[in-house]
Amino acid sequence: MLITISRQFGAGGSEVARRVAAALSWRVVDNELIEQVAARAGLPAERVAEREERVPTFVERLARTLAAATPEVFPRPNSAGAVLDTSEAELVKITERVVAEIAAQGRVVLVGRAAPAVLARETDALHVKLVAPRPFRIQVAAARLGCTPEEAAAVLDETDKMRARYSREYYRRDWNDPVNFHIVLNTAVLGFDGATEVVVGRARGMGWG
Repeated sequence: MLITISRQFGAGGSEVARRVAAALSWRVVDNELIEQVAARAGLPAERVAEREERVPTFVERLARTLAAATPEVFPRPNSAGAVLDTSEAELVKITERVVAEIAAQGRVVLVGRAAPAVLARETDALHVKLVAPRPFRIQVAAARLGCTPEEAAAVLDETDKMRARYSREYYRRDWNDPVNFHIVLNTAVLGFDGATEVVVGRARGMGWG
């Protein structure tokens, strides 16, 4: 039994995942997954985040001015400023193994990392995607990052673009195709609580809890 949460940037993926896990008394795995992959690859966690969802150089520059930046979105260079030579493809393989191991434990809400594609053969899974109109997501992102709406919009567009590329390049999947998910929810309409209720309700309807 597992639930994956994919999300447009600013649609509240981490928040809804946390609430779903709490309601079901399950474990939530979000940035912890980055840390596990980093440990196996022998890399700083922020470098793994950069490689996995390919945050562009613009975001790296912007990160220096945003005190509220998060490691997943705004990677920081290592102390030497060097670019580590582990390829993205190698990190993808490590990530797949870690995702599979976490899924095998069951009763987990897993955020991001192309989990619906990695776990496509899992029959005891519920794959959810959270979306919202761009203005709503910009507002959420600006509040989260402590930046201007213009800066938040740039981060949002680049992050979603690179998440789509990651899915397309490694799994030949259209990240924007709703058919690749069991449920697609608009958090601007439902709110985070409403989206949580839908996911939890479906999980309990499947006999989970």
